[in-house]
Formats: sequence, C-alpha cells, structure tokens
Amino acid sequence: VMRYQVLLSLMLSSQTKDEVTSAAMLRLRERGLTVDRILQMDDVTLGDIIYPVGFWRNKVKYIKQTTAILKEQYGGDIPSTVEELVKLPGVGPKMAHLAMQIAWNRVCGISVDTHVHRITNRLKWVKKETRSPEETRLALEDWLPRDLWKEINWLLVGFGQQTCLPVNPRCGECLNRDTCPAARTR
Repeated sequence: VMRYQVLLSLMLSSQTKDEVTSAAMLRLRERGLTVDRILQMDDVTLGDIIYPVGFWRNKVKYIKQTTAILKEQYGGDIPSTVEELVKLPGVGPKMAHLAMQIAWNRVCGISVDTHVHRITNRLKWVKKETRSPEETRLALEDWLPRDLWKEINWLLVGFGQQTCLPVNPRCGECLNRDTCPAARTR
C-alpha cells in the first residue's frame, strides 16, 4: 500500500505545487487509498478528490489505467524496475527513479525534473547544454559519483522553487552567485 501511495503521489505531483499534491493525497487517504478502492471509484469521484492538481482530468485516466495494470500484472504492488515503471500510463523517468528510491530503497539513476535540468545547465554541470531532463540525467550520471545520485534531486528542487527560478532567478540572494556561470551574466 505504501509503495502504491508513493507512486500515486508522484503521478499527482507532476506540474502541481507541493501543497496541492499533499492536500489531494490527504483527501485520497481519507477515502482509503488502496488499489481496490481506486478501482471501485468512478472517474467523476476521483476527479473531485484530486482536483485542483494540474492536468487532473488526464491524471484520473492515468491513475485508473495504471491501477488496473498494477492489480492485474503486479498483484496490486508497483513494479520493481525503472523499465517497468515507465511503461505505466502517466509515469515518466523522473517519477520512476524517485519511486525506486522511495518505495524500493534503490538508487537506479538520478531523478531529473525541470528544476534539476535548469539548474545543472546554469551551473555548467553538464559538458554541453542539454535539451531535456532525460539528456541531463544521462550527462549527470556520466560524471557524478553514484553515492550522490540520491541527494541531487532533493537538494536542487527546493533551490529551484525558491531561489534559482526559471524566470528572474534571485542571483543576488544566492550563495552560489560567485561561482555560478549564469549569475555572472545577469
């Protein structure tokens, strides 16, 4: 149940503020957040519960499809590999790597979201500028010691939400301003 809830929270979190995801998860848990309960729930009810998460209509569809697959193919559990996780509707590489880390306590790769992608490019931690989070993941995994893979997402996401913003980053307040190539150009 915990692994399933981890996966659902990751699915809800995409393009959604943390507070909104947390509130939706609380409402789901109040209804009994299990594979069977979600499968018994109609789409309208599920949508009412998770709204206002971003792209909630699509997420209702993905959650229902994924939950049915989990029930049929995995006995209600979630897959134990990144390769199997990304085959599920609505689950991408970032979610899969985080699910492996949180639900299975295995670090199989770096979880790269938009914040990690943006910040590592600004800091020039990638040899050449990358165009996607997946390109960034591969570039980072090529040089970053494996024992740091678990930490990088946790360290950079909050930093990207508060300081190193996509538009108008707060370089003047940043402790990295003297070493950051992007800060020098602003």
